[in-house]
Amino acid sequence: MIGILSFVGFTALVAIISYVATRKTDESSSDGYFLGGRSLTAGVIAGSLLLTNLSTEQLVGLNGSAYTEGILVMVWETLAAIAMVVTALYLLPRYLKSGLITIPQFLANRFDVTTKTLTSALFLTGYVVVLLPTILYSGSLAISGMFDVSNVLGVSENAALWICIWGIGIIGSIYAIFGGLKAVAVSDAINAIGLLIGGILIPVFGLLIIGEGSVTDGISTLQTNIPEKFNAIGSSTSSVPFATIFTGMMLVQLFYWGTNQQIIQRALGAKNLKEGQKGLLLGSFIKILGPLIVVLPGIIAFYMHQNEMLSVSEPDQAYGALVKKVLPPELLGFFAAVLFGAILSSFNSVLNSAVTLFGVDIYKEHINTSADEKTTVKYGKRFGIALAIGAMLIAPFLSELDSIFDYLQRVNGIYSIPILTIIFVGFMTKRVPAIAAKIGLLSGSILYIISEFVIRPMRVNAALEEASFMKITSPSDLNIIETNAYPHFLHIMAILFVLNVIIMLLIGRIKPRKVAYEQVFTNAVNITPWKYAKAVGVIIIIIVIGVYLYYS
Repeated sequence: MIGILSFVGFTALVAIISYVATRKTDESSSDGYFLGGRSLTAGVIAGSLLLTNLSTEQLVGLNGSAYTEGILVMVWETLAAIAMVVTALYLLPRYLKSGLITIPQFLANRFDVTTKTLTSALFLTGYVVVLLPTILYSGSLAISGMFDVSNVLGVSENAALWICIWGIGIIGSIYAIFGGLKAVAVSDAINAIGLLIGGILIPVFGLLIIGEGSVTDGISTLQTNIPEKFNAIGSSTSSVPFATIFTGMMLVQLFYWGTNQQIIQRALGAKNLKEGQKGLLLGSFIKILGPLIVVLPGIIAFYMHQNEMLSVSEPDQAYGALVKKVLPPELLGFFAAVLFGAILSSFNSVLNSAVTLFGVDIYKEHINTSADEKTTVKYGKRFGIALAIGAMLIAPFLSELDSIFDYLQRVNGIYSIPILTIIFVGFMTKRVPAIAAKIGLLSGSILYIISEFVIRPMRVNAALEEASFMKITSPSDLNIIETNAYPHFLHIMAILFVLNVIIMLLIGRIKPRKVAYEQVFTNAVNITPWKYAKAVGVIIIIIVIGVYLYYS
């Protein structure tokens, strides 16, 4: 009962503060609704970025991967800090100079409106099919496990999953669709503080149990008994082989932190470039602590399960089971409220970005070109409601997946690499024409789909059939055979990125733009950079490299 009361109390408090902080925002204007009036400060941006990313697809999915593979999966967190530095120093100044509301707007300026529309459509497809359902499913898995919803309500686990999914989806929709970006960002910043505190408490309490009252003894016990879990160098058969760090992994990070509308919209809402850079760099520094929250608990859960201190039936249930095991009831309710806020944050962020993309890049551009800002916002909200319902219908079917996190990263490649390619070429060249961007988008998506969902299964099945014919039955041998049958999907991403860049450059050589592209300064915000931005960025990169070397 104490846990439930603290859960309800903290959740209500966040909602009230968000409402009070945003009631003066003019939601009838696109700038007020989509960018929070361009008034976001560094602290709000950093907190919002942290919580937008650090949700249950990370907490549940990445800890599930750490439960299986150990600390090597921390690369998803540590390299993110470097990508955020690149965004702060290189991309954000260019975005704010053009006064952008959405990333596809840059593509309209650089190439043409059709390119912008295709990109927005790719983003929206990825949101409804992949990202929103994954957030809802992983969040429901965590909440249902922590509060044992199936037993409390006397329903099956599947029914409990549906109930949690629709509950989260409806509440999240109200926040995102009717509150606008500022409501989402303010609630994110508040919840981020709680998530950092609660997220660090989970491994601390876990280590105290393992170390019989001593955190250092707990760490020593883990490193002594399961040293294989503390090797950051991924083998060829791991989910993240070491070589992928230098190929597709960095590309994925640059897309996510530098071009993904869901993430970059927070920085685009900065009151000026200085605040935007400080927010991104503060967020990148906090990301260095990421492995403590999204990797270490998975390793602790593995050790406790191996020593019969914790029952875990499958990796993606490890985090929820550990939280329930180590936290006292009063803190369990608080952390559940914070976790609920994190779930809502990611859901809200994606949904708000979808509403922005549809309203600005599709409705006003193609459906009703004479629409005023109030009408654009209204129809954007209606689209958001439809999108949320679609995601809530798809989410329960993700229970058939072996790994949430692997699914999310693999499928994201359908749109992430093509979009990153055309943005990269758009920034780096001035005469590559719009037709090259369209071909780059379509070829990137189609080739990735063919590679991952047609060629890969064929090659893997053929290799496993040959192994069966040769009487090879060892799981480790079969794993090696399966891995060697086709390049890792992150390598495929890098190959396709290079290929598409070459294609676009060749088209630009054969049929260049008649007039070179020149970026226009709109004076939407002050773009004076933070004077310490470069120095802080270098320090963050050095720390990240040091952390990675230490665990290698």
